Amino acid sequence: MVHAFEMKNRFIAYDSESCALHELDEMAYGVLCKFIAADGQTPDISVFEELASAKNYDLQDLLECRDDFSVLIAQGGLFTPGRDVGIEALYPEAPVIKAMCLHICHDCNLRCTYCFAGTGDFGTGKRSMLDVETGKRAIDFLIASSRGRHHLDVDFFGGEPLMNWPVVVALTEYCEEMSKKTGKEIRLTITTNALLLDAEKSAFINQHMKNCVLSLDGRPEVHDRMRPGIGGKGSYEAVSGRIRAFLDVRNSDESLYHEHYVRGTYTRNNLDFSKDVIHMAEVLGARHISVEPVVAEDGAGYEIRMEDLPQIEKEYEDLAEYILMTRKTNDPVQFFHFIMDMQGGPCVYKRLKGCGVGAEYCAVTPDGDIYPCHQFAGDASFRMGNVRDLDDLLDESGNLLPGKKAEDILNPEVHDKFIERLMPKKEACKTCFARYNCGGGCAANSLHATGSLDGMYEVSCRLAKKRLECSLWLAVAGQDA
Repeated sequence: MVHAFEMKNRFIAYDSESCALHELDEMAYGVLCKFIAADGQTPDISVFEELASAKNYDLQDLLECRDDFSVLIAQGGLFTPGRDVGIEALYPEAPVIKAMCLHICHDCNLRCTYCFAGTGDFGTGKRSMLDVETGKRAIDFLIASSRGRHHLDVDFFGGEPLMNWPVVVALTEYCEEMSKKTGKEIRLTITTNALLLDAEKSAFINQHMKNCVLSLDGRPEVHDRMRPGIGGKGSYEAVSGRIRAFLDVRNSDESLYHEHYVRGTYTRNNLDFSKDVIHMAEVLGARHISVEPVVAEDGAGYEIRMEDLPQIEKEYEDLAEYILMTRKTNDPVQFFHFIMDMQGGPCVYKRLKGCGVGAEYCAVTPDGDIYPCHQFAGDASFRMGNVRDLDDLLDESGNLLPGKKAEDILNPEVHDKFIERLMPKKEACKTCFARYNCGGGCAANSLHATGSLDGMYEVSCRLAKKRLECSLWLAVAGQDA
């Protein structure tokens, strides 16, 4: 599928099947739009006669441009035929779980208004801490489930994981021990609101963890409005200083891991969220930033509405311009949703699939319950199993019994639902130019917004398309640098 669009005085065409990207002049853009209207077929000459009259173009110039496009199409540079890719092409064998969101605790020291996790207890009314043995069994389950996969990922999550710090340390050491024992590389991430992030914890994270996600919504008034502490007082002052100190060390010492994300949520209270990204970059020193739109029920007051989308789309365009400006310096800022490798990106099969929710990725709660991802935790209808059940499949040495698989402990009625969703099958996705970049959208967001895993959450779709346009614009505009 070919998508043509204009953004900030540039005319751009993108073939989603071949990943071919073209910058056009205004006349060529007009000609290509006629090809798009004709589904990639060469339009009749009368179409170009009308265009010449409407735009005061020379007809001969239009016909020469038409012929150039016809050659490009014949060569496969535009309107590349789509492929009907089945899950068997990506997974000759069954998909395996290779990433885990491990809930270190179901409690939190903030009371964020929009929190999908019910301020830490995930709507259960029970605040709890993961114990070391359950955490170890979760990691054992991940290793056993991953079969031949070498690279595994564990995200220490909450609630607020720093509230259960001794368990974070113990499980980090266990992951490193099991990496040596099994030969697998277990990459660790921790997601924290930074309220308890002191020098000791920062040093440990910097030495042992591949990535650290730090939650902050941006400017002080924006952050404090939605992310107060337990007593209702804003948390920006306490959090921002700790994040700044953490990043100062992580960014300056070459012996440390450098990956980080300062991650925020924007609501309709701050539709000018590009200012929050700039604040994170220039005030806090963040160089890897992600801000996500809130997903909230109608009537919450801060939910994103359809009428907000034009302003949000413009905001993404302005943000792209800022990101481009930083790319021309020695200290560029990376915005998560604008990162796109136009040269060495993944093949079509990997581009098609989404995050792997419930099939390649799972979440484990402090009770050991397994869910498709953190956003389903606490919903009993999506409980997939419990990591403690792995004991029934192991011998005295901790190895799987003959004929047993770790995923035998999973409820197939839930597990299979998500294996089927590894490749987007929604009708609207089949003709969408962004289908290879969003994986059909977030299943949890679709469920919460529409009541169905397969529902079309239009706000999310619109924003995914705009973010891809911004990525493509950056790829084109960046060539001028």
